[in-house]
Amino acid sequence: MKSKPRVGTIAWTDLTVPDADTVRDFYAKVVGWHPEPVDMGGYDDFNMLQSADGEPIAGVCHARGPNADLPPQWLNYIVVADLDESIRMCRSLGGSVIAGPKAMDAASRYCVIRDPAGAVVALFATTR
Repeated sequence: MKSKPRVGTIAWTDLTVPDADTVRDFYAKVVGWHPEPVDMGGYDDFNMLQSADGEPIAGVCHARGPNADLPPQWLNYIVVADLDESIRMCRSLGGSVIAGPKAMDAASRYCVIRDPAGAVVALFATTR
């Protein structure tokens, strides 16, 4: 069982694009990652592994389904203690929510924010 990610850490990075198959192959050839399909119910997104038998280190996703409104850029997911409080603080400090909040699974939620400078990042909270 994996331990709960620590608040303030980057728990995941992924890229959401219209054609994940082409981008998956690009990164496999350019940096040597090995793709592992993730069934999304009718299509596959991909975990990218450092080696053929390694742990997933990043994701490459199609811009459809739950990812349809995510920007086409590498997106870091930062762990927060309380997603609703982080969203409130984001807005009060001049940021905005551009996607979500959404359920990732039964115990996890995330949203994508834009900070006052225009940079985009995802906030992620889990009860596990």
